[in-house]
Amino acid sequence: MARAIWSGVITFGLVAVPVGLYTATEDHTVHFHQLQRGTSDRIRNRRVNERTGEEVAARDIVKGYEIDQGQYVVVEPDELDEIAPGRSRTIDISDFVDLEAIEPVYFDRTYYVAPRGEEYGKVYELLRAALAEANKAGIATFVMRSKQYLTALRAEDEVLVLQTLHWADEVRDPGTELPELPSGRVGRGKQLDMALELVDALSSDWDPSRYRDTYQEKVRELVKAKAEGQEIAVSEEPPEATNVIDLMKVLEGSLQAARSGRGEPASRTTGKTETTGKAGKAGKAAEAGKAERAGRSAKEPTRKAPPRKAGASSERGRRSASTSKRELQELSKAELYERASEQDIPGRSKMSRKDLIDALAGGSGARGRKKSAA
Repeated sequence: MARAIWSGVITFGLVAVPVGLYTATEDHTVHFHQLQRGTSDRIRNRRVNERTGEEVAARDIVKGYEIDQGQYVVVEPDELDEIAPGRSRTIDISDFVDLEAIEPVYFDRTYYVAPRGEEYGKVYELLRAALAEANKAGIATFVMRSKQYLTALRAEDEVLVLQTLHWADEVRDPGTELPELPSGRVGRGKQLDMALELVDALSSDWDPSRYRDTYQEKVRELVKAKAEGQEIAVSEEPPEATNVIDLMKVLEGSLQAARSGRGEPASRTTGKTETTGKAGKAGKAAEAGKAERAGRSAKEPTRKAPPRKAGASSERGRRSASTSKRELQELSKAELYERASEQDIPGRSKMSRKDLIDALAGGSGARGRKKSAA
């Protein structure tokens, strides 16, 4: 059961409801300790006087604000305590604004708000339903842990949500802060129409469970592979920037790939029957690869599989060996590396994308490596 990190009262007008505040998110980042290379000795941070090199006790450390180079105004901890806001017990809603009017850049952290007892449930639900019906957010300030926050109270299906907001002077102006922004707006034309069609073809309902942090998964796989002495897969290189001259061609290929992946006709823009080009094949290959990997994952047992012998291959590996070079060229480097691992191709971790294609297709590159490995 979650514990409230703050408790108090929400007020709007003369209505008051006692509530508790709960963190709505949690961190899943893989955390590492710092060690001295070649040892298991932990590295610890120490507070050291940069002039003398001696460690300083916490009681002898004060805060200083630099007003000029090397010149500081020293502020004692009790001086900060005297001007710090007292612990607030009230979230007093001063006004209500349209939820869509708050720009996303202002939102910071998210908290759930719950009533502090069954007897307050009816008033709590009244406020939630009113905010949901009006599609408004209640704006208020409150103090938590000696810090004052600007907040927006909004309604979800079953719960009130409190969003802390950045203050206006904390949000940067992109027009003055960013060096390279387009000088004008794009005009209506075929490129914009094609871009809109691509957005429409890739549109779907919001489902957060469809997305996952693949980088953290790769970090865990890396740690596991190193612990078991296995080879480490290389990451895929980022794509090259799109040349504005080839923009229409790239948009058309992207649209064909998106539609073929969803089982739609290859083209809806010209009225002609068009064959699916390279981009369309890439979409099919990617979808097929995802389905195949999902099926294999569902069938594999959770226990650790025995190590493969040299030259051994699975049924999928045998299918991959017979795959034509043209089909292999449509796969990403990560998918090529996965197939190379299943066929136990030596030296695969140091191969380029072209080398992986040659090796999987049984070309001269693969024969040369096998001879050198022998």
